[in-house]
Amino acid sequence: MTVKDFKDLRGITDENIEELKTIGINTVDELKAAVNDDAKVKEVIKTLSGVGPKTVASWKDAFDGAAAPAKAEPVKKETAKKDEEPAAVVVEAAEAEYVVKKKAELDAETTDALAKRALISGRRPAFKRQEWFRYAKFKDSTWRKPKGIHSKMKRRLKRRGPIVDIGFRGPASVRGLHPTGFEEVLVYNVDNLDKIDPKKQAIRIGGTVGTKKRIAIEDRADELGIRILNRMV
Repeated sequence: MTVKDFKDLRGITDENIEELKTIGINTVDELKAAVNDDAKVKEVIKTLSGVGPKTVASWKDAFDGAAAPAKAEPVKKETAKKDEEPAAVVVEAAEAEYVVKKKAELDAETTDALAKRALISGRRPAFKRQEWFRYAKFKDSTWRKPKGIHSKMKRRLKRRGPIVDIGFRGPASVRGLHPTGFEEVLVYNVDNLDKIDPKKQAIRIGGTVGTKKRIAIEDRADELGIRILNRMV
């Protein structure tokens, strides 16, 4: 395959072409030189949206194939016996292109708060309701506040489980955010995407949405650059 234009490369978009110009790459030859330079490759991946290491590697292979096309190996003809059936042709699926997931644009304070929340969540104990060990029906039950004047758990005596307390909560600034830093927004149709901020918000498609409408929502979200937290595929 001969690469004469940017569009001949797999996974490149018009937006990527404009982004290449910002780092001084205006021609296909300049891009070819960049993908063969390790330092330049890092700059290309960092600058281009939706382009990862696998996509750049496929560009490099395309350029190498254009420079020195591989010779096709001769096919050996084998005489099949009359009783044998012809072998089934196995078609290998093309390797799926890797697309880097969109990341939230966070300030330093929010990033630190998310890291702190992850540490707090890791050491937070499992809160179990009073006398969960005595009754089988309480084994998987959710937390219940201990009540009663004789409750040893309520009085915080030794050898009793921990009680839910305000000190176990995470930072208030990132409370309710997705682990990626996005604010989750539940959507049910394409019109709900018009009010989404792709830099700070990500969508979660409602469970009652059918396949046809879900595909339409995913296609429109990709056009707007919105991250989908529960993509169908």
